[in-house]
Amino acid sequence: MKLELNPQTLTHWKPQSDWYSPTRFHHTPVEYDFPGDRFIPNRSLMDLDQACTLLTSRTNYPPKSNFSKEYRRIMEGNLTLDSEGRPFRLLVFRGSPKSSRKSIKYVDEIRRDDEENFQNKHHINQQRKLPKKETKMLDAPLIRDDFYMNVMDWGKNNILAIALGQELYLWNPVNQAVDCLLSTEGSNDRPSSISWSHDGKTLAVGLSQSQIQLFDSQTSTLINRLEGHHAMVGATSWNGHILTSGSSQAILNHDVRVGNSLVSCLKAHRNQVCGLKWSITGNLLASGGDDSVVYIWEASRMNSARFVHRFTNHVAAVKALAWCPYNFQVLASGGGTNDGCIKLWDTQQGTCINSINTEAQICALEWNRHYKEIVSAHGYSIHNASKNNNLSLWKYPSMVKVGDLTSHSARVLQLAQNLDGLTLVSAGADETLRLWEIWATATVE
Repeated sequence: MKLELNPQTLTHWKPQSDWYSPTRFHHTPVEYDFPGDRFIPNRSLMDLDQACTLLTSRTNYPPKSNFSKEYRRIMEGNLTLDSEGRPFRLLVFRGSPKSSRKSIKYVDEIRRDDEENFQNKHHINQQRKLPKKETKMLDAPLIRDDFYMNVMDWGKNNILAIALGQELYLWNPVNQAVDCLLSTEGSNDRPSSISWSHDGKTLAVGLSQSQIQLFDSQTSTLINRLEGHHAMVGATSWNGHILTSGSSQAILNHDVRVGNSLVSCLKAHRNQVCGLKWSITGNLLASGGDDSVVYIWEASRMNSARFVHRFTNHVAAVKALAWCPYNFQVLASGGGTNDGCIKLWDTQQGTCINSINTEAQICALEWNRHYKEIVSAHGYSIHNASKNNNLSLWKYPSMVKVGDLTSHSARVLQLAQNLDGLTLVSAGADETLRLWEIWATATVE
């Protein structure tokens, strides 16, 4: 069917004198009772050249103007003079004066400035005085004394997740509320690894019977189950929407956004994978195993299963892994009982920067972003009983020991920090959680 336009219809149509008004249209069956939008003018009736001249010219006005000079003088006075006759301008952008007090979001800069001022006013050789005891202690009954598990994490939502036996609890330090998120059914099944996503919205829980469960933190509901492992999931780590998990000899990468979530499988370790940590920039993954080896993987080459570096300097299981927050290519790793060394690696060059013998099993490492320091959590010591069950604070990059914290009566299994980086929590086999204010103040001996 062909549509034709009748030209006679257009010749008979003529606008009324107020055709531009949205309240009425000629030969239109619908009448509009609402007024037009005064913020959207009809430019077809505007003399834009005249308007431009009126806005930009101060003295010469176009001859067609119907406004008198007296009217214009009054208008200019109202727009350029205040109530007392002093000149001013409307809608002039002026930058707000800089505040002498920095916002709380610049806490990292404040801490660095405080440290620099402190060092300038005092002797550099003076050391900060460590607290003699913890600021708070919580009971942690039935916590598993297992070196190959990672059962505690403190999310950016300021919620501490801790697995105690077959149950998983969430602790809110603000209101001191404790909620049980998960209780496994089988007697041989229990949480073996815990990891919060970077946004704090999802909690990944690896189980000793090979399954991984994902929970929504806001609703505390199970949202997904991930399969693929055939043994205990001892380590998990997030990189955006990718969840990396480690089990017996296998590292799996899951894209949690899709149903068939398994993206890649890496098999390089000869024994249990007990440590996983994505770099801060998200381009490198560090894995440590019971075979005493540390592998560095590149995110863009996960499908090829080709590692970037292979470090074999440790002589015991490597569980403790931590990326430096102010030197992104530096990785710290800690060895087990027969090793006891903290090693710093340059992952760009593939070299060992430093190695410190702590004389005790290293279960966890935690950097602090306000001060260039790292904390190590220790277990058994073969040759020196005084090194057992301690927390040790080290300066970076010299790796000079600042001091020890000796409150735990059994080995310290886990470490975690809160969002502001001022409070450290340690989980011990003595069934206690201890909160430390190591970096809250900068006092000297």
